[in-house]
Amino acid sequence: VLAESNPGRYGFLWHWFDEIYVLLDLLLQQHHLARCSASFSENFYSLKRIPMGDGRQQPLATAGLPKKQHWKSLLLLVLVPYLKGKLEKLVSSLREEDEYSIHPPSSSWKRFYRAFLAAYPYVNMTWEGWFLIQQLCYILGKAEHHSPMLKLAGVRLVRLTAEDIQALEKKWTETTPSQTHSFTSRVQSALRKALGGIAFSLSTGLSVSVFFLQFLDWWHSSENQETIKSLTALPTPPPPVHLEQEPSSALLPSLKTVCPLCRKVRVNATALATSGFVFCYRCVYTYVKAHQRCPVTGYATELQHLVKLYSPES
Repeated sequence: VLAESNPGRYGFLWHWFDEIYVLLDLLLQQHHLARCSASFSENFYSLKRIPMGDGRQQPLATAGLPKKQHWKSLLLLVLVPYLKGKLEKLVSSLREEDEYSIHPPSSSWKRFYRAFLAAYPYVNMTWEGWFLIQQLCYILGKAEHHSPMLKLAGVRLVRLTAEDIQALEKKWTETTPSQTHSFTSRVQSALRKALGGIAFSLSTGLSVSVFFLQFLDWWHSSENQETIKSLTALPTPPPPVHLEQEPSSALLPSLKTVCPLCRKVRVNATALATSGFVFCYRCVYTYVKAHQRCPVTGYATELQHLVKLYSPES
């Protein structure tokens, strides 16, 4: 937003977007791995990472991962997607350059990146196939990891237990007790609480924002738009059609204070909720009880649709 609103001042943000994103992602994943033993998305779905090994008792989520598994997880969560994205952009730019290249066809550089472009689809297919095979093995119960990245990091995913949830809640709400009641200690305690509240609010807000972004992405997807158009394209129901005047139907008088049935000044004015016309109570009661319709429009009407009107004079 800043780069598009003021390119001259903030254009570098767009130029270094991937690097800034990686830095923020690194801070986010480091925070969740250190406090919850899980990545941001894994913690969102109540999962945690535990080291691979013998089936000993699972450590609490607040205990964190061993340093080796922690740094492996952090690098595989942040660095590998960054390098893969950079490689895809490089391939895209090389393909565009290949069409408008000024290098002679026999140059070594030309032969090199043509060979690279020819080999990249196979490398990418092998990478994606590796993930697909791992997921199939996990579904069939032949593997304990759904992603090769977890195996490379030396961890596996498990559900949070009740003890984990209690420990996480306690860690979020705990405050360091102060032995002194000096002004400096109070300020530090207040700042610590404020920063903890801001961090918790940002974490919760980020989770909710991710949900709404996914919802908006689904709402504006092409498949969903076709469904919305099919629903909104339904014809609007036509307004109620007035029935043709029958010989027994009442005609509206020229004066608004006159009853359309008895043609006299209304007594105990009563309106019909189905049509809005006003009659004498005795006249309209007798008519509706006998014909079950409005005397003027012919709309189906019952006695419960009679609404007595009270004026100040009455």
